[in-house]
Amino acid sequence: MTVPVDLAQRLAQSGLKPQPVDSHVHFTVAPNAVPDLAVRLVEQEGYEFATLVVEQTDEGFRLRYFFYAHDGAGLVELSTEAAEGEPFTAISDRVHAADWHEREAEDLFEIKFTGHPFLGDFVLHDTDWPEGVAPMRRDFDIRQGALERGRGDAWMPRRLLDEPGALLFPVGPVWGGYAESGLYLLETTGEQIRDLQTRLFYKYRGVEKIAEGRQPDSALLLAERFSGSSAFAHALAYCQALETITGTIVPARAAVLRVVLAELERLRYHAAVIAEIAGSTALAVGQALAQEIEEDLLRLTGTVCGHRYLFGLAAPGGLAFEPARERLAQLRAAIPPLAMRLQQLERLLTRSSSFLDRLEEMGTLPPELAQSFTAVGPVGRASGRKVDLRVQLPYAAYPNYLPDLATESEGDGYARLRVFFAEAHVSARLIATALDSLTDGPVRADWQPRAGHALGWAEAPAGAAFHWVRLDADGTIGRWRAGTPGFRNWHAFHRAFAGAAFQDFPIILASFGLSVAESDR
Repeated sequence: MTVPVDLAQRLAQSGLKPQPVDSHVHFTVAPNAVPDLAVRLVEQEGYEFATLVVEQTDEGFRLRYFFYAHDGAGLVELSTEAAEGEPFTAISDRVHAADWHEREAEDLFEIKFTGHPFLGDFVLHDTDWPEGVAPMRRDFDIRQGALERGRGDAWMPRRLLDEPGALLFPVGPVWGGYAESGLYLLETTGEQIRDLQTRLFYKYRGVEKIAEGRQPDSALLLAERFSGSSAFAHALAYCQALETITGTIVPARAAVLRVVLAELERLRYHAAVIAEIAGSTALAVGQALAQEIEEDLLRLTGTVCGHRYLFGLAAPGGLAFEPARERLAQLRAAIPPLAMRLQQLERLLTRSSSFLDRLEEMGTLPPELAQSFTAVGPVGRASGRKVDLRVQLPYAAYPNYLPDLATESEGDGYARLRVFFAEAHVSARLIATALDSLTDGPVRADWQPRAGHALGWAEAPAGAAFHWVRLDADGTIGRWRAGTPGFRNWHAFHRAFAGAAFQDFPIILASFGLSVAESDR
């Protein structure tokens, strides 16, 4: 990946001193200088916000804001520090995509921000967590947990509509079946939804806190399990951060197999989302056909790789083991017929007028809002955003297998469905192409932990995933931060409900393909 040298020179002319590192350019600035520089990166230099990393230091806190360029020019890091009790200057009022990240930092670390439009009661619900408890701080004993419950039993949602007949209608947080916990507050003055508020984090697990002090291999189990439907993508991003710290070169065969496994996960994930979309419209036959494809992909994955959800495959330095050659041949033979079945299902669904009536012009996320919230993955690409880390920041063997980006401009439920189908077909072709070009060689390089920190990334099925890892001198995890696509897209979710009717809610929800677990980590 190229380091943005030209950008560093331009900013150096403004008095900023860049600090080049292996994979990006780093600027250390004062807290009150971060917003202006962040706005310059976004509005003038063609960058967008990637993730925020918070570290507790001996004196206070360090914040690292990461940005990446659409033209593949690389990463930029802005870091700033403040002593305990001193405030940071928020960038959310000017770079809206950072909103949830700063709210999360304030809640979990009890960091003070100035200029943020809305803070408090975010991840740590007042009913479960007392005021003054910050579970990501060093002095929080995870074995003991919070010693008392919160005092938010009288919690009431904020109301945005102040009109005669205005009604706040709650959906959740308890759901039937296997749906994850989430509360959706629909505001209306009639049959149409005027506003929606999303309240997640009912099952906040503190995964990043649990990882602290563990060996990297032990924390890898957490990385691939906090959101099982994207297990390989998150494990891959985590491993690539570790490999950057040590300068490890992954063997060519392992890099190609990482592409194969990542695309296999994407293909199965998209089939599952398509099934959910069909089911949300009560199209039982379409749902069953998609679920059958998903199940066949899960069985194929289990046969080839030893686990239906690809647990245990990724490892620092490459892969933990190599799938048997005859199994890889079985995978190569099975993918084209499965892709053909998906194509047939797509024809059936797109020729069903009653199905399309429920999706077209429904749940629209306009391109300008998708850009403001930096929606990622199929959600962003259905709203015209040509952003994909496989292209912008290519990793593994993706420089040799750049995917054709499937984009639409309407931003409605039907556009998202088309993108899910198109990406599934691209994944099937990439799997076949990569397997056909696979060469002999090892699948894992020697990797030994050492002190350092780095950012790793992967284009998960739902979009951009960023994992930042710091290893201490003894080789254990000092800090791990997982920036997930679900966290980013949930932030934009509520803006897709303008003019929707109550019965459209489950359809719009299904069309976003969101994971609660990626946020409740």
